[in-house]
Amino acid sequence: MNRSAQRIWNVRRQLGSSLFARVAGPSGAETRARIHDTPGPRWFGPDRPIRTVHGDASMFIGGLSALLLQSLHPLAMAAVAAHSGYRGDPWGRLQRTSTFLAVTTYGTAGDARDAVESVRAVHGRVTGRTASGEPYRASDPHLLGWVHVAEVDSFLRAHQRYGKRPLDAAGCDGYVADTARVAEALGVIDPPRDQAGLAERLAAYRPELRASREAREAARFMLVHPPLPWAARPPYALLAANAVALLPPWAREPLGLPYAPAVERRCVRPTGIALTGTIRWAMAAPRPHSEDA
Repeated sequence: MNRSAQRIWNVRRQLGSSLFARVAGPSGAETRARIHDTPGPRWFGPDRPIRTVHGDASMFIGGLSALLLQSLHPLAMAAVAAHSGYRGDPWGRLQRTSTFLAVTTYGTAGDARDAVESVRAVHGRVTGRTASGEPYRASDPHLLGWVHVAEVDSFLRAHQRYGKRPLDAAGCDGYVADTARVAEALGVIDPPRDQAGLAERLAAYRPELRASREAREAARFMLVHPPLPWAARPPYALLAANAVALLPPWAREPLGLPYAPAVERRCVRPTGIALTGTIRWAMAAPRPHSEDA
């Protein structure tokens, strides 16, 4: 390997390691080895759409967009604001979420069941009231259903727009069906199993949605004041702009977010494609030839 190639490889490895550490946490390498290397049956085989979607760099944009969309349900947002610690430990919350997705998507069936039971136990302890006095329970199947459909819709939108291998119509339906298995295990009643059902369920929730004070504060925190070093803020700003552009138009106005489709199509979307391409390149860094066996 010549000196120039070595420098490029070093940059690629350092960027990939930094991104992985942010998403997976300090024990990420051990967790990844356990998830992928432990023998045993899985909930999803290697050809399932859920593996394609959840393994793609588009999840960086889809995940942030999902959080913004989920915040529009006042009961869900009240639970997050009071119990998740997203301000004090945002990276810890991200790492726990990414680990849960990885375990249920790629891990053994036993580990997937354990992860689900752990989340259900946490949900069982999360109860309270909104500022207006309305009670909530994180284990409420209806509330879990909203969190699920907002997440699935956001992940699928992101993959179809920024993913390396967008799914065909059957693949999209397959992805929704795959995620329904996890949702049912978490306590969602009759989750949607195809794109039509997903759209119908999202529409059914819309009368319940509004931007509470907690939702607007969360949006400002995620989009304007992220807990990042200054050097990381420009690429994060591109990620955030694409996460907003991914939201359906009806979800933006309550949060005070702009809607400029022509600008987004010409200026924002190309940056998202470049950003996810860079993340994909960095996180798939090969070993140098000198280390090859």
